Amino acid sequence: MAKNILEFKHVGKRYDDNVVLRDIDFEVEAGKFYTLLGPSGSGKTTILRIIAGFDQASSGEILFDGQSINNVPANERQVNTVFQDYALFPHMNVAENVAFGLQIKGVKKTAIQQRVKEALHLVRLDGYGNREITAMSGGQRQRVAIARAIVNRPKVLLLDEALSALDHKLRVDMQRELRQLQRQLGITFIFVTHDQEEALAMSDQIMIINDGKIQQTGTPVDIYDEPLNHFVADFIGESNIIPGVMKKDYVVNINGQDFECVDAGMKPNEKVEVVIRPEDLDITTVDQGKLKAMVDTQLFRGVDYQITAHDQRNHEWKINSIHKTRVGAQVGLTFDPEDIHVMRYNESEEDFDARLDSYEEDEN
Repeated sequence: MAKNILEFKHVGKRYDDNVVLRDIDFEVEAGKFYTLLGPSGSGKTTILRIIAGFDQASSGEILFDGQSINNVPANERQVNTVFQDYALFPHMNVAENVAFGLQIKGVKKTAIQQRVKEALHLVRLDGYGNREITAMSGGQRQRVAIARAIVNRPKVLLLDEALSALDHKLRVDMQRELRQLQRQLGITFIFVTHDQEEALAMSDQIMIINDGKIQQTGTPVDIYDEPLNHFVADFIGESNIIPGVMKKDYVVNINGQDFECVDAGMKPNEKVEVVIRPEDLDITTVDQGKLKAMVDTQLFRGVDYQITAHDQRNHEWKINSIHKTRVGAQVGLTFDPEDIHVMRYNESEEDFDARLDSYEEDEN
């Protein structure tokens, strides 16, 4: 059984009348890559600051290795943080920056030199120890900040929007490097971002946060394929979210038409929302389509065309297709039952998981 390194139990945070976190509950397994994902102001950085000890929870309990750390100061926690702006010392060279925390702790000089060398090797900065920080590129400074954090051998590494200052290509490179580094070190990473692609690419588990609440927790595939609610479906990737009616198990009505789907466990004729991802829609002829639509816009994005169209009921549909069409064309849209995901209104994550388990057991 996997060991939990960190737990939040009914944690809340407020500043006077401003409630920032609302009854936060989660568990973090040792040795995995977690991402806290949400829009600006959602509460994700506050969670990180509470873990680090920079902020105190207003209510609830935080457990680290099974022990309460609510009253443990930041410098005594087995946690290190990589900040958005890196927080490097410009008057120190690379090795001095990395060694700073060890010097504060009184580690012997020979041990410091060895551990700094090891940390720089892990982030692919061998031979850069004497380089001035001002002479380093953005990506290199990012690596120095990570080396300074891991040289302390923390059990948990916190990364607060750590890639946001980099250009797109460098961000993608650093995503791969961070994931590889986490696996190599075997320690727990908790990464904060508002970038959905970043979260999907790097994480073992994602926690979607909005308005101080955890909306959904799961693997990237689970969250992308089976979003719990409108916010999650809309925030993770692009989505077509259309009102529908669940006629019965495995049959949903969209635009007055019944379609086979893979969802069950709801009331007959219950009003629901239907999610179909743009990449799961195929354009065909009007007579072969399950739905009919008129093309409104078409943008070429290199790998595909991003198309928008509207149907007879004026619902907008987003389609990602490798096939070109034309603005104003009448087209058919087709999809498979597995491409449809049905969401209930106001369903809790616990009820959602229980419903999935119930009909998946029936299928087996």
